[in-house]
Amino acid sequence: MKNKGLLIGLGIVAILVIWVISTQRGLVGLDENIKNKVGDINTQYQRRSDLIPNLVKTVEAEKNFEKSTLEAVIQARASATQMKLDPTNLTPKKLKEFEASQGQLGNALGRLMVVSENYPNLKSSESFRTLQTELAGTENRISRARDIFNAEVKPYNTKVRAFPGSIIAGMLGFVQKGYFEAKPGSQNAPEINIK
Repeated sequence: MKNKGLLIGLGIVAILVIWVISTQRGLVGLDENIKNKVGDINTQYQRRSDLIPNLVKTVEAEKNFEKSTLEAVIQARASATQMKLDPTNLTPKKLKEFEASQGQLGNALGRLMVVSENYPNLKSSESFRTLQTELAGTENRISRARDIFNAEVKPYNTKVRAFPGSIIAGMLGFVQKGYFEAKPGSQNAPEINIK
């Protein structure tokens, strides 16, 4: 009888150990997927940042172009390149800080594109049009990378929060990750002014 009780106890312990190992491996796998997606996002933002010097040189060739607009782009790029996403610290607060930094650059580029409409020689420049196309494509890549990141975060956060996996996640230091969110006001359609 004693042996039977011991065997049952050992069986329960073995099942618990296997469950803990399985849960930990699942969390590690999901966490590694997220880290991979952070790398993809950083790559796309770096691509955008790398295009800006060529864009600035092209715009500088246009005489009388608004210097303040160019300076805003250069300054926003410098600020945005200072901050990278850290895959080990993806809290909602850190993601918002990163988004704010990148958003300033996006706004400065948007303003540059709007102002460029006032310069027919610039608009007709093939290199400027090519850079515009490259930037638009890069913005699409950034958006797609952020969407994929959010899709990877969801199963991870679910596993971290759902019982009984939350017990193992808490013991092993796995914490929820933040999501990228839409820019405030993006739910509203842009106004179009036709002259």
